[in-house]
Amino acid sequence: MNKIEIPIYDPRPEIEALRPEIEAAIRRVLDSGRFILGPEVEAFEEEVADYLGVRHAVGLNSGTDALVIGLRALGVGPGDEVITTPFTFFATAEAISLVGAKPVFVDIDPRTFNIDPALVPAAITERTKAIVPVHLYGQAADMDPILTIAKEHGLKVLEDTAQAFGGAYRGRKLGAIGDAGAFSFFPTKNLGGFGDGGLLATNDDGVAEAARMLRAHGAKRKYQNEVLGYNSRLDALQAAILRVKLRHIDAFNEARRDLARAYTSPLAELKGVTPPYEAPYGVHVYHQYTVRIAGSRRDAVAAGLAERGVGTMVYYPTPVHRLPVYDQPAGCCPMAEAAAAEVLSLPMGPRLGRRAVEERVLPALQALL
Repeated sequence: MNKIEIPIYDPRPEIEALRPEIEAAIRRVLDSGRFILGPEVEAFEEEVADYLGVRHAVGLNSGTDALVIGLRALGVGPGDEVITTPFTFFATAEAISLVGAKPVFVDIDPRTFNIDPALVPAAITERTKAIVPVHLYGQAADMDPILTIAKEHGLKVLEDTAQAFGGAYRGRKLGAIGDAGAFSFFPTKNLGGFGDGGLLATNDDGVAEAARMLRAHGAKRKYQNEVLGYNSRLDALQAAILRVKLRHIDAFNEARRDLARAYTSPLAELKGVTPPYEAPYGVHVYHQYTVRIAGSRRDAVAAGLAERGVGTMVYYPTPVHRLPVYDQPAGCCPMAEAAAAEVLSLPMGPRLGRRAVEERVLPALQALL
């Protein structure tokens, strides 16, 4: 078996670039003896809120918890319906189901891979309570029509921003546009920690208060539990590391965008592959650089790249509505189903560099196509 020399993502170069700052931050936490919430988490929450331009940022245990707690804080519960995309990581729909609501899947725009706002009104019923758009691969969903629809029907909007920290839509940071935004700090994310972590951002004081209660077993004050909540507190060590990385996020995202430019021009001239579309309304931060491989050749191309030492990944091979847990009929979301059969994510990261793309990845791809 050939060794993958250029993985889909390698966190080590980024860690090495920031090692002195990260080690100093870790020592600071060790010296403090404070490991759960506390000053480090509070400082991170303030810095993230300032970066995003929101009133509140609530540190949580994971991106999945951010979705679950965000939905509950927005009043979504048993018997409600929540409109979302079928082309996303399972946690988006899972969170809806976990709060007792029903995910209602609306097909995607095949260019952006994000939910198609034009299809949302037809999915609204008297039970619809919220819309969860996903900013997939780092690309903004088209938020203006979604917000207009939500306002007309009295719906809440929770942005799933797990893959798009630092991205923007018409000058506003993603995750700061709807009623709340859920973030993941899983290690592979644009702003990634050294383990699980998440955050809920909002301008709504009530939503923030509810989220803080829910992350601490439903209590505003210790041992005075008011509702059933969760143990979902962001670790101080993760917060300290994320504070370091937050200072570099814009530079790292721009490095991702530069790498995307290195990919896109050559790939645009290559038959059988469609490079990512950059919507004019947003700033794509390329959590993934995802192409489409036509003609049922995706898996063969992925295998050929692996033989040449280039790692790839399929995000996602099965749309959520077709997973066993939901098992909805094929054909109800044809654009998502078509994308799932063609998408292939190529190596991406802020420290990968153009040379690896231009001298290794692109020639390998060109030889296969």
